Amino acid sequence: MTDVALTPDTLDVEFRKRTEAPAPDFPGVHTLGVVEYGPRPAGPSLTHRGVELTVPMAAAEADGFAEVWTTTRPVRTGYHRGIHYAYDGEHLFCAGRLPAARSYARQTEEAYTALLELAGELGYHSLFRMWNFIGRINEDNAERLEIYRDFCLGRATAFEKSRYPLRRLSAATGIGALGEGISFCALSAKSGSCTPLENPRQIAAYHYPPRYGPKSPSFARATHVRHTAAATGTGTGTAEDAPPPLDTPTHDRLYVSGTASIVGHASVHAGRIEEQVRTTLDNIAGVIGDANAAAHGLAHGYRLTDLYRAKVYVRHAGHLDAVRRLCAEAFAPEAEIAYLNVDICRSDLLVEIEGIAR
Repeated sequence: MTDVALTPDTLDVEFRKRTEAPAPDFPGVHTLGVVEYGPRPAGPSLTHRGVELTVPMAAAEADGFAEVWTTTRPVRTGYHRGIHYAYDGEHLFCAGRLPAARSYARQTEEAYTALLELAGELGYHSLFRMWNFIGRINEDNAERLEIYRDFCLGRATAFEKSRYPLRRLSAATGIGALGEGISFCALSAKSGSCTPLENPRQIAAYHYPPRYGPKSPSFARATHVRHTAAATGTGTGTAEDAPPPLDTPTHDRLYVSGTASIVGHASVHAGRIEEQVRTTLDNIAGVIGDANAAAHGLAHGYRLTDLYRAKVYVRHAGHLDAVRRLCAEAFAPEAEIAYLNVDICRSDLLVEIEGIAR
């Protein structure tokens, strides 16, 4: 675990072995949600750890790990139209699961509509990070539409019907999972300042041409979040929570979307793992760097060595050693990096990397 300077209202995440004690090891820290990466799906459910969701991303129990989201504020939980959620007055963590189906567009639309509805009703309007774990992601549904494109159709329709502005779309990951069905989770903020970032090396995903499906993917390349520490508040997620004073401390995070070897809108370096890794890292460096940060009105950018948590998705197990070596060269030695052997959102992509910088 990397040391984190805790301030009021800090939201943070750590990776733990699934056999480790589930409760935080120090006082004043509460668990908002836990995503377990294991061999079989489970949940979501509401427990003493907030929302718990297990996604089928590891071939064996020994390969799995837990992603634990913690907060320095007390947590409450609830359920809304298939969405399990936990909130602390500043952050909202939601999760859901869609069972195996002949097609997923309608289910996805309903699930995302419920998620957006819930966030709006509770006042957590700043959606800043989404994850989607999609079984058989590169296979066709019953209507001969690739399942990832099927999912994108439903998600985009939900955003359109909810009149959610494209310029406010958040960072996201859409990645393959073992088995069938779709699991998803998301984070939203109440008073934090959220800035979506696009990448000058890439076309915005929501402007992809029609060749990539009936609806373009609905996400930004990254989201910068300035979490504001509220001096008071009940943690109820209602209007009772007082706005923070102007001199309240803040902490910044940059959430990088699942990023792959795509330049413009096209996949590059088909079949060449090392070139795909290098292009992926170049893409991340481009979106988080000083020039792009300034172009989006931020005070500063980040370097690859500022990523302190990362997940690396690798299509072929035989490529893991090469990917580990290249990531070790690019990231800081103390960065926590988890590797998962799963399919990627395009059949010609071999690797995808996401992370959080501070």
